[in-house]
Amino acid sequence: MQVYLAVTPGQAQAAAKYRRPLAHVAYRIGEGSVLLRQNLLLQTQGGLLSVSDRKAPVIDDPEALCAAVLRECGRRNYQGILLDFEEPPRPDRQTFIRRLDEVAGRRALYLPERYAEGTKNAVPLICAAVSGGNFTERLREAAGQRGGRLALDMERLRMDFRLPAPTGQGEPLSAATLSRLMEQEAPAVFFSQDLCARYFTYTRDGECHFVLFDDAETLRQKLRTGTALGFSAAFFMWPEVQDIADGLFQPF
Repeated sequence: MQVYLAVTPGQAQAAAKYRRPLAHVAYRIGEGSVLLRQNLLLQTQGGLLSVSDRKAPVIDDPEALCAAVLRECGRRNYQGILLDFEEPPRPDRQTFIRRLDEVAGRRALYLPERYAEGTKNAVPLICAAVSGGNFTERLREAAGQRGGRLALDMERLRMDFRLPAPTGQGEPLSAATLSRLMEQEAPAVFFSQDLCARYFTYTRDGECHFVLFDDAETLRQKLRTGTALGFSAAFFMWPEVQDIADGLFQPF
């Protein structure tokens, strides 16, 4: 399994010492279907081009955008493309993705699972942050549907659920908030085999809370599970894991 670190231009130097290929989070879609680039160092070469659709206009010329993406890949020797698309699927995005899927050639194209429909060569990203069900079965089911062309989106789980949590939704916790909570509660921490994550409970103001979180070892276990099931790649957002990078990026 190939492990990538997604970095902005300002984060690349710190992440580079861990000797993992980088996905350069430096591109977005502009008016007129142009590819806009942040202040990327001139010597940046290799890894992946990562393009965001955050606050992007309608892609009214998918051919032009595809051509711009491929030119930039050629200029910087990018081996593939990561579509960091956060918006719900829309016809203009889907048209662009299907065309890019056709013309990417040997370059890998990674994209969110919800955008994979209608593609032939693209590699869907399966989120590794699960708060219900069974992590291994989730990956096994996805592998059965798509074969080996899958990648893991290694989102780091930090979530506080107020039980009984009928909606299955919890409150996201920052690293500082989780650390402070553990100092205050000094809880007994357990490992969930089903969710492949650590957890603890506490009570406050008469409410029972269930906190689910990842650390370096749970993330490494998720990588091992994905590798065993034939997943070809995994992606970490550098800011989410820089505090545990020394323990995380060892051979798994």
